[in-house]
Amino acid sequence: MQYKSQAVAKPYFIAAIALFTGQILFGLIMGLQYVIGDFLFPAIPFNVARMVHTNLLIVWLLFGFMGAAYYLVPEESETELFSPKLAIITFWVFLAAGAITILGYLFVPYAELARMTGNDLLATMGREFLEQPLPTKLGIVVVALSLLFNIGMTVLKGRKTAISLVLVLGLLGLAVFFLFAFYNPANLVKDKFYWWWVVHLWVEGVWELILGALLAFVLIKVTGVDREVIEKWLYVIITMTLITGIIGTGHHYYWIGAPEYWQWWGSVFSALEPIPFFMMTIFAFNMVNRRRREHPNKAATLWALGTGVMAFIGAGVWGFLHTLAPVNFYTHGTQLTAAHGHMAFYGAYVAVVLTMISYAMPILRGRAANSEKAQVMEMWAFWLMSISMIFITLFLTGAGIVQIWLQRISSAPMSFMAVQDQVSIFYWMREGAGMIFMIGLVVYISSFFVKGNKAVA
Repeated sequence: MQYKSQAVAKPYFIAAIALFTGQILFGLIMGLQYVIGDFLFPAIPFNVARMVHTNLLIVWLLFGFMGAAYYLVPEESETELFSPKLAIITFWVFLAAGAITILGYLFVPYAELARMTGNDLLATMGREFLEQPLPTKLGIVVVALSLLFNIGMTVLKGRKTAISLVLVLGLLGLAVFFLFAFYNPANLVKDKFYWWWVVHLWVEGVWELILGALLAFVLIKVTGVDREVIEKWLYVIITMTLITGIIGTGHHYYWIGAPEYWQWWGSVFSALEPIPFFMMTIFAFNMVNRRRREHPNKAATLWALGTGVMAFIGAGVWGFLHTLAPVNFYTHGTQLTAAHGHMAFYGAYVAVVLTMISYAMPILRGRAANSEKAQVMEMWAFWLMSISMIFITLFLTGAGIVQIWLQRISSAPMSFMAVQDQVSIFYWMREGAGMIFMIGLVVYISSFFVKGNKAVA
């Protein structure tokens, strides 16, 4: 059954895809700046392009999560959203704040932006991924609290399911751990120690709960498998996620001045982190194999299966490659880290948001699924984006291995910039794969404009 208030998810999904396109565009700009150092300089320096690229990633995924929550919770709770009007107001506030922040990065020198936005009152700027000005950070808190209030009240007045409760828990953790973005101690070790409480505990902790809930919801819809079966899987996966993810934060503490015992705790528990991702992959394929019906939206089913596989490869396999302390001693801060980051974010979070959009958008537009032609295009987009991301990861891994050897292991270590010259061929190949990824994204967007089936009741 569709609920009228689910329609508020539509602008969130549209904004997410638009911002995703911007993120990839700035990724391509950065990729060229790796090999053509003065490309677009001084208009868009590398540090600015990088800020825009990473901040757009965070913002568009948050838009995707919020749209998914506003679509999922009414259906799970079997009641209309508590306040559709609040959801729309929140959307415009968040979109305006995000757009103004990105424009600030592009057109105002960062030091001047910090002065203009009150960083002297409460210094929070200048840290990777947390570059947002103070008003933007406060806006994110307000938006997160608004979302939690709206979703929470909807769950309270309706049916309570494991999926909606896990989703709310993930969103609550997202809001709580972001508060550490406001804590910026002068001691650099403490700064990095708590900085990871935002960055790690988001992407390797509470965001995984959101991932699990969204994937479980879509799998119930496209397979018809009993809810009880899927919910049991979900409970096991999130338990493993929290146990390994929270203590696994220690794999970031190896070399920042934290106590030595983190090398053991971090190594052991982060080595276990691939397990929930492997379970998620088995879960997705198992549910599809046990399906009781053939859902007309085959593209959404493909995205759901792809999420499990790509998340396991990126977050699981590539994360494990350099997570043990004796290995990380040589690999941290190299292109191997970038390889893991690209594949992990795509597999775990980009793919699950696109899964949700793939499933929900046709329904929001009055049909059970897009036309066969549109779905073929969308599946082409899946393969183009997924395969190109695999190659981006492989090329960055190649660059990382050469970098580690020449810069850190060789008996005659070379300087950083000299090594960058040696690995430039990998950067050119990465740029080529990035162009194919952008083509895949354009095909994905185009699939929604292909004429579809007649509206279904």
